[in-house]
Amino acid sequence: LIEARAHRGAVVAQPSIERLGGMFEAMAELEALCAGLAAERMTPVERHRLEAIHEELRVLSHAGNPDRFNAVNERFHAFIYAGSQNGHIAEITLATRKRVQPFRRAQFRNLGRLAQSHAEHDRVVVAILRGDRTGAAGAMRAHIERVHGEYEIYAVSV
Repeated sequence: LIEARAHRGAVVAQPSIERLGGMFEAMAELEALCAGLAAERMTPVERHRLEAIHEELRVLSHAGNPDRFNAVNERFHAFIYAGSQNGHIAEITLATRKRVQPFRRAQFRNLGRLAQSHAEHDRVVVAILRGDRTGAAGAMRAHIERVHGEYEIYAVSV
C-alpha cells in the first residue's frame, strides 16, 4: 500500500489496472485453496462457528450496515483461512488480503452488494459443511472474482 521512491520518500501506492487484476487473481486462488482445505479439515466445532459468523453476516446484510458487515466479513474469511489447518497458506493469504483490502472494501457501497456477498458466502459455507473440497474452492474463487468485478463497477462510478 506504500511505495518507497528514491528522493521522494514514501507515497500511497496506486497499482495499475493490470497489477490490481493480478492481485485479485492471486487472491481468488489463495482463498479457493483455503476454502477447499477447510472443507476437508475443519472440525465440527469450527464448522459450527463458521455457521454462526455466516448468520451474523446475514443479519448485517439485511440491516444495510456496510462498515459492520465489512468487519465481520474480515472475520469470516480469516476463519476459513485458519480452517485450512495450514498456517503457512493462511499467512500468505492474509498478507495478500491486506494488500487488496482497500479495493475490496469499496464493493460494499454498491447497491445490493451486501445481500449478494452473503449469497456467495452461502455457497462457500454449504460446500465446506458438506466436506466438498472442489465445491468450496469453486464457490470461493467465484466469490472473489465477483468482488473484483464489483470493485471495477464501483471505481467507474466514482
